[in-house]
Amino acid sequence: MKILAFWAVLCAMMALTLAAALSESKDELGAVAEIQEHNHAIKRSPSCPSGWRRNNGQCFVYVPRAMTWAHAERNCQSMGANLASVHKAEEYHWIQRMITDQTHDYPNTWIGASDSEEEGVWFWSDGTPFNFAYWCKGEPNNKRHQHCLQINDGGNKCWDDMQCSKQLPSVCAKKI
Repeated sequence: MKILAFWAVLCAMMALTLAAALSESKDELGAVAEIQEHNHAIKRSPSCPSGWRRNNGQCFVYVPRAMTWAHAERNCQSMGANLASVHKAEEYHWIQRMITDQTHDYPNTWIGASDSEEEGVWFWSDGTPFNFAYWCKGEPNNKRHQHCLQINDGGNKCWDDMQCSKQLPSVCAKKI
């Protein structure tokens, strides 16, 4: 009987030791998985879709296909974006460089400003404030009901209001 009791106590101790070891292993594995998950999250930074270029927390794409301003905006929206808004000179020049990298030229191009709701009150289609402008001399002039903004106009490659029905390439932008 003493031998049986001895074996029972020995088996119980081994079972408890094994259970404790498994519990510690599980905790360690959980901690390792948490660390790996955390490191993975740190390593992954938001990126732009293929063909898009990143600048200041946004992704941009030049769309060479000529469309009206409204169709260009709708096309951008189909990609989760809007026609690009511009809030400082450096951003405008970056967009111009992106276009010239692809076209080796400065084509007139739609971006996302319009005053179609109220003459002279310009707004960006993405809802951001219209707080920067690079208008050409004498623009915007609303000549023949011009309500949409084209860039790269004239020798200074500045901004011009244009009829929204004109077909031009465009630049889309989305936040990442």
